[in-house]
Amino acid sequence: MKPPKTTKKGVEILIAEDSPTQAEQLRHLLEQAEYHVTVAATGKQALAALHTQKPALIVSDVVMPEMDGYSLCKAVKSDEKLKDIPIVLLTSLSNAQDVMKGLECGADNFIRKPYDEKYLLARIDHILINRELRKDQKVHMGVEIYLGGQKYFITAERQQMLDLLFSIYEEVGHINKRLEETNKELETFSYSVSHDLRAPLRAIDGFSLALLQDHAQKLDATGQDCLQRIRSATQRMGQLIDDLLNLSRVTQAEMRHETLSLSTLADPVMSALRKADPDRDVKVIIEKEMKVIGDARLLQIVLENLLGNAWKFTSKCSKPEIQVGSTQQNGEKVYFVRDNGAGFDMAYAQKLFGAFQRLHTEKEYPGTGIGLATVRRIIHRHGGRIWAEGAVNQGATFYFTL
Repeated sequence: MKPPKTTKKGVEILIAEDSPTQAEQLRHLLEQAEYHVTVAATGKQALAALHTQKPALIVSDVVMPEMDGYSLCKAVKSDEKLKDIPIVLLTSLSNAQDVMKGLECGADNFIRKPYDEKYLLARIDHILINRELRKDQKVHMGVEIYLGGQKYFITAERQQMLDLLFSIYEEVGHINKRLEETNKELETFSYSVSHDLRAPLRAIDGFSLALLQDHAQKLDATGQDCLQRIRSATQRMGQLIDDLLNLSRVTQAEMRHETLSLSTLADPVMSALRKADPDRDVKVIIEKEMKVIGDARLLQIVLENLLGNAWKFTSKCSKPEIQVGSTQQNGEKVYFVRDNGAGFDMAYAQKLFGAFQRLHTEKEYPGTGIGLATVRRIIHRHGGRIWAEGAVNQGATFYFTL
């Protein structure tokens, strides 16, 4: 059986909105869709208008002077002559308390500001179609819910609850989609900017080197030192851009899950570190056969960053030690990279994984502050978690799950 179609022409909708601009925008939209519209600037005005002419639907802002949207909704739903009027609340839907208040006062739908016009019209059409169907389904429910230390008692028709929760679910889906699109745009922008900056930096470094090699005799010691400083700064900037590009690639790269060994991935990483710094004597313990499911290329980046940091921050230890292993915590397999190096103050533990966040100066330990941000992003893409424990001059341990 097909649902009945709504006849929009002449259908009365009451708008309760204190912002003249937003009220006019919404009125124009609904009138363009052939609805008949009345506008009230406050909740009290809306309530008075309801007793003059009963509309088919109320669309109300939540935040209004004198009487807010929740109070208006509650007053309507407690009036025997008005309670069958569906109410749509326009809200920022910022937290769970907003949802509970909407359920408690008997709202039929949430639509988030700023709203998509086509979506708003579609929801109104859906509500008006279902209004007739709901007349035969007067199944009321009473539920007492505690949230955030507050008690809410909700009495509403079962279909009304389902409609409201469905509208919330749809809004969350729209928000997530917009966030994904925004993140992709930001990542693409970051990649483009970083990529375009590399060429002029190479030119600066190249011309500075040419001046030092071909015209050094014309420069005094101060001039040569200035050029060396320019070269050092451009090279550091170049490294920072490379790290940003790697961070962007990590987000955009397609993942290929397979069964692999973290132990096998860690061995060549440590070999490369030893080869780059052959004079160091570091005790390294890597647990055998640590089997995981994940993307081999991305997990290798994780180990390159974590083991690279462990190698770097143990450089001032008399007996440096690095360990890669696993343990069980609350029935969950947890992997870790541990060292006995510089460590860190746990008060700053949350800053470790932010981009450009560094707890040591460039002179103490060189770096760009991008590595751990990259690690966290990869771990999150695997559906895992990462955290760190440490103490100043007593080493650090980085734990992660997959």
